[in-house]
Amino acid sequence: MTHPFTYIDPNAKVASNTKIDPFTVIHGDVTIGEGTWIGSNVTIMEGTKIGKNCRIFPGAVIGAIPQDLKFSGEKTTVEIGDNTTIREFVTVNRGTEEKGKTIVGSNCLIMAYSHIAHDCIIGNHCIMSNSVQVAGHVIVGDYAIIGGVSAVHQFVHIGQHTFIAGGSLVSKDVPPYIKAVRNPLSYGGVNSVGLKRRGFTLDKINHVLDIYRIIYNKGLNTSQAVDFIEEEIKASDERDEIVTFIRDSGRGIIKKFTKGLTDED
Repeated sequence: MTHPFTYIDPNAKVASNTKIDPFTVIHGDVTIGEGTWIGSNVTIMEGTKIGKNCRIFPGAVIGAIPQDLKFSGEKTTVEIGDNTTIREFVTVNRGTEEKGKTIVGSNCLIMAYSHIAHDCIIGNHCIMSNSVQVAGHVIVGDYAIIGGVSAVHQFVHIGQHTFIAGGSLVSKDVPPYIKAVRNPLSYGGVNSVGLKRRGFTLDKINHVLDIYRIIYNKGLNTSQAVDFIEEEIKASDERDEIVTFIRDSGRGIIKKFTKGLTDED
């Protein structure tokens, strides 16, 4: 159902049972899946692909060109997965030539006033609370939760099943399965509550906890800790995920909180 005060470009592909409220504009080269609802005063711009059963609330702008001075008009996209909710005044920018697309996965909740910049990859089942600001080229793993009014530096990698406290400045990579808290952002323990909710057994949670005790409490530097883990800790999906994440980290991982620590340390 489409309201008569809605504009849909003839080249847009909109499923027949999509509901679009008045004063919304759908540009050309847009695809919107079945069962999706788009509220009033939403702008969906060229190169946007929206999945099934999504909800996009009033004032959102999806698919605007990136706020990147290197962008020169190349054809790029935004892809939104199925069952994702995008709340009021969220902005999601298209990709640039480097990656070609910005991705928000399925079953995500992006709360009001949040911004997702060019070339970001947001996994499935992620939650961004109100006013989270994500710079370009950020990767967020599945089931990550980012607290409200947090700012994520460009090229940061946030691992799966992480919890980042509200108001955080995220300038280092955040390894999977942990809580990130304090200022400067620091290791705050394993996200045991989140892991329990997602069906992790107590043995698996303790296994993850043993790995992070080596990384943060054993007195080793990061490289030494990773080598020790590979030699001494039984192989598992969780161990391999953590080790691979740390070895591939481009910005370095967050540290254990130390009184007097500054971002420059």
